Amino acid sequence: MIRCGYCGHEFAEEEGIKGCGKCGKPCRSVRCPRCFYENPPEPAVVKKLKKVFGKNS
Repeated sequence: MIRCGYCGHEFAEEEGIKGCGKCGKPCRSVRCPRCFYENPPEPAVVKKLKKVFGKNS
């Protein structure tokens, strides 16, 4: 789950809008489906730690 850095909406990475492509580079950012704020992707290390320690940790 990603929490939007602007509006605080929590959403699954799959629900977000993948990089816009406006800058001409491959973009890994995920846009919030509610406010369209561009959030950086969650690092793989953080994802693994969440799996190990549980959702609420």
